[in-house]
Amino acid sequence: MNRTQATLADGREIFFYDDVPRTRTVHDTRDIVRPGGGSELRWDAYLGEWVAVAAARQHRTHKPATALCPLCPTTDERATEIPQDDYDVVVFENRFPSLAGGPELPLDKPEQALAAGEDLTALRHPGAGRCEVVCFTPEHTTSLAQLDPRRLRTVVDAWADRTAALLALPEVDQVYCFENRGEEIGVTLHHPHGQIYGYPFPTPRTARMLESARATRKATGEDLFARTLAAEQAAGERIISRTEHWTAFVPAWARWPVEVHLMPHRAVRTLPELSDAERDDFAALYLDILQRGDRLFGTALPYISGWQQAPASAGDTDFRLHLQLFSIRRAENKLKYLAGSESGVGVFINDIPPEQMAQRLRESGGTT
Repeated sequence: MNRTQATLADGREIFFYDDVPRTRTVHDTRDIVRPGGGSELRWDAYLGEWVAVAAARQHRTHKPATALCPLCPTTDERATEIPQDDYDVVVFENRFPSLAGGPELPLDKPEQALAAGEDLTALRHPGAGRCEVVCFTPEHTTSLAQLDPRRLRTVVDAWADRTAALLALPEVDQVYCFENRGEEIGVTLHHPHGQIYGYPFPTPRTARMLESARATRKATGEDLFARTLAAEQAAGERIISRTEHWTAFVPAWARWPVEVHLMPHRAVRTLPELSDAERDDFAALYLDILQRGDRLFGTALPYISGWQQAPASAGDTDFRLHLQLFSIRRAENKLKYLAGSESGVGVFINDIPPEQMAQRLRESGGTT
């Protein structure tokens, strides 16, 4: 791995990941300080979930002009978040984080408060965890789907390296590497980039998956994820593409108009566990899936894509690393809005049968 570590002017860490070995001297000349405000975790006693409150994010950069993009390389005329005139892949601490690195969160804190008779509506904790930004390329007007496999492999290595580093922090329990793409999703910086969140607790979706995995193991003695992958491979109708190490499919229960899961054939729990061959194979397959998505409606597909990884606290509970990509676009000129049923009570209604979407993605063509 070709990595250079440095520090920005306000003390935040920055990491350069290069496609090939390169010597970098990094000096941030800006006169900046970290915004105040921090973040706080508050307990939702109804749902049994933590909610982050981060008021400083109200002042984060919002849709700047291209000439003012903070994620482009630094020039003689303008210093940016990245103090180099060129780069391959860069990861740095978010200047406006949702989780601002507070003290470790005891995972049993709600149970302790309940047993002590405390008011759960007042249960709070400093915003433990960490938020980072990942820049995929110095090119402002491209996208992840347009990168070559070598660069995407560097992105995968950066994801894996940061996952390992964050999981080693006592205040981090789960790492989520993700990308928001498109104004329809709510993107406020158009430069191709993603984020990495180190949560101090197992996230609600992951916790539900772990519960299902435990229930399946108890009832059948089987691995839920291996069983699901085998069932999808056997059915075939929702498979988009299958390689030596990965299968890309639309899950039978897809909630979103476009939803694709990329799952490794080997039972690994986190990104650092992937072999070189698995990382290379994923890079080629993922580019294929992204390009199919952009062909689906004849326009750039707005999406959220993120890695589901096992929390450190999950122990030996069955879990399989996988990438989930989904989009709110349901037609060339229509979006899926989360209205009463979805937002109010959490029951999703999908307008496109998963089998039909898998067929459309297969027919959209790709590069692999």
